[in-house]
Amino acid sequence: MEGADRISSLPSEVIVSILSHLPIKDAVRTSVLACSWRHLWTFRSHLSLGWSGDPLLFGDTCNSGRQPVASSWIERAHHVVSSLRGPLLHFAFCQRFSSDQSALLQRLLDLLLQKGSLETLHLSTGWVAIHLPSFHSLKKLELYRCRIVLPTGFQGFRRLSTLSLHRVQISNDDLNLLIHISNNLTTFKAMDFVASENHPYSIMFNLPFLRSLEFSINEYVDKVEVFSAPCLERASISSYAYFKFKNFASVNLGLVTSVVMVSSLNLDFNVLKSLSLAALPSNFTFPRLTYLELFLNVQTMDIDKRMFNAFIWLLRSMPLLKVLDLQLGEYSIVDDRVDIQMGEFLLKNHHGISCLDHTLKCVKIRTKKLNSVMTSITLVKFLLLNAKVLKLMKVAYWTGSEVEQSVIEVLQNVKETTSSNAKVAIIRRRISLTSGPLGSTQSQPPTEVGKPDVKRLPRFRGRISACKPGDFPEPYGPITASCVFVL
Repeated sequence: MEGADRISSLPSEVIVSILSHLPIKDAVRTSVLACSWRHLWTFRSHLSLGWSGDPLLFGDTCNSGRQPVASSWIERAHHVVSSLRGPLLHFAFCQRFSSDQSALLQRLLDLLLQKGSLETLHLSTGWVAIHLPSFHSLKKLELYRCRIVLPTGFQGFRRLSTLSLHRVQISNDDLNLLIHISNNLTTFKAMDFVASENHPYSIMFNLPFLRSLEFSINEYVDKVEVFSAPCLERASISSYAYFKFKNFASVNLGLVTSVVMVSSLNLDFNVLKSLSLAALPSNFTFPRLTYLELFLNVQTMDIDKRMFNAFIWLLRSMPLLKVLDLQLGEYSIVDDRVDIQMGEFLLKNHHGISCLDHTLKCVKIRTKKLNSVMTSITLVKFLLLNAKVLKLMKVAYWTGSEVEQSVIEVLQNVKETTSSNAKVAIIRRRISLTSGPLGSTQSQPPTEVGKPDVKRLPRFRGRISACKPGDFPEPYGPITASCVFVL
């Protein structure tokens, strides 16, 4: 019927759910639509307030680019939270405060505690100290650029399952207490700690339900190890390039060897380089690991035999490895001497790697430019030659719109030389690919995958054909790219 108000005829629960996903300014504006709408916005369960968020709180400053006065901001935020009549489940706010405004911020946190129903909390408050209340219903806590102090008698978060800390300043004792009390954690993420009073962190994880661990080591971390985490499945470890690698060799090695129970492991280039400077244990084994993701920077200045040794040590310690995911650095260069050096070392030290003989079935090579594969062509050849049960090698790149013919020719020649039965799939994507158990695949909608453009391709001795998105199911990962060729 023309002119009928179909939205108002919806159940109130549905309207409130819609309002919960609107910016608070737009949600409040709906109160003038009708008497029945006047207080509906106050029952929203999601509230996000921040510098990039709501003009209602900032006035004209949000559009002008000027930072609003924090005291006025916190008073308006307090008024909005006080006006809510229903349970507030998810709350996030981001604003920089000065030390003299700590009391106002603490008042807002105490008001959230009184609500008694908060499940998700995201805070970004700058470096003003805040006392973190014990939210007993909290399930997810994310802190960014915060200075946290645990109050006396802190009882922890009984239901907390996800804890994320990014550029957080907290004392070593408070951090270990927070981790110890939150014994129901399943996901822990810590990036770029800021030490309090120059006291380094010494962290020990003893979490019976922890499944995912992501940790970034910097100069403030003196020791970090997993003492007990029987359910741990995924671990991601990173470090920083501008620190001296020797100082981090023992820290990185201690964490890597303590996550022995994982089935998926992610290491960045700086961790691999620091491991090359450590005394690697000879009889160490990851008994459950099936997925390894490495970031390799194959510039000449960063290549040496110790890094090859760390790479071989990882392969040798993973007898059940099924998927090897290699992400190549953006600024890779070609150097014949490095290529020869890598080949000689791999050929001499590849004996005794059980996964090459029995379990390794898929190799992924991700790079920004397809020609970056040229610097690792010896590594590609080594894997095709020695991985006896290899079924698929995926080479994915996302720069440019044309297939680079010279690289395809080289890969074709390598495949023929090694007599490998594995399929080599060359995949062009439109944006960067971040896939694997520790990340999510993000790409633009694929174009139609049809026949390859014959005009752009040289004549090959082998078979080149297009494939469908479902040709390579999990665990190798679905192919949903703009162009796929199989050698």
